Amino acid sequence: MTPALEPLRRIAAYAVATDDDGRVLLVRASSRSGTPGVWSLPGGAVDHGEDPNHTVVRETAAETGLSVAVTGLRDVLADMRSLPHRGVTIHTDRLIYSVSIRGGTIVDRVGHPTDLARWHTLEEAERLKLRQFTADALGLGSASADLRPETAPTFPSFYAHPGPDGLHRAQRFAAYAIATDPHDTSLLLTRIAPGYPGEGRWHLPGGGTDYGEQPGTALIRELVEETGQEGRLVELLGVASHRDAASLGPEGYPIDWHGVRAFYRVIVDRPTEVEIHDVGGSTSEARWVPVKQVADLPEDDLTEVTAEALRKAGLI
Repeated sequence: MTPALEPLRRIAAYAVATDDDGRVLLVRASSRSGTPGVWSLPGGAVDHGEDPNHTVVRETAAETGLSVAVTGLRDVLADMRSLPHRGVTIHTDRLIYSVSIRGGTIVDRVGHPTDLARWHTLEEAERLKLRQFTADALGLGSASADLRPETAPTFPSFYAHPGPDGLHRAQRFAAYAIATDPHDTSLLLTRIAPGYPGEGRWHLPGGGTDYGEQPGTALIRELVEETGQEGRLVELLGVASHRDAASLGPEGYPIDWHGVRAFYRVIVDRPTEVEIHDVGGSTSEARWVPVKQVADLPEDDLTEVTAEALRKAGLI
């Protein structure tokens, strides 16, 4: 049985880099880590306010000595990992990016949490001890080296903590939907309730993921709670990162807020009359909007993530 450990959450970004021979770049955990000798994709935690695209470039350079450029978003995964030596269980939302090598030389890092970076064929990688997210990202069946709790620990859906400047900080991962009917004639939008940041603006259905929850699962759950619609995931469209350095919400005090949001294409096969089940929450209204009218919505009436996602989907 996994002992009771303090639950933590974080967001991280990782690189899938391949060379001309089709080998993938991996880094090895050192004796300073909780899983010495285990290999994973290069990458690490997203700092508060940092764009994950910058995280993956920064962390890859630090861990391997190579400069990379992001070429695309491959996947978004979530997992729980228990670290008894640190007394914690960590839920990590992992953004997996494809990257190209711009230059540099692979270096070994004695005394750091990762000590080696090497190129491996997929056949070689499958024989290594891999972190589970790395095996999943590469489509390999390697046995997991992670210790995972049997059930998700209790963790607040919203958590803010004092930052170094005295202002409370919150970093949150969420999933949102570009949700349409089967014929792509109508788009589902929600309106933010009074008292919440962005109140009165049109927003995408979705919201924060729960501890231990996959983003796709969270999105389908939120779609039902906010609109009463049952949808199916079609594809991951992108990730948006926005920071509001002094957001004021129902908490009643300013929060340095950093939101990282994945947005997906979702189809509602059998649209029904919209019904808000989460009464009293952040959604005051939801409606089906004709797609041909979406481009006419003033951008000031949309939240940042909504405008970015709609542009990505080619709807505005």
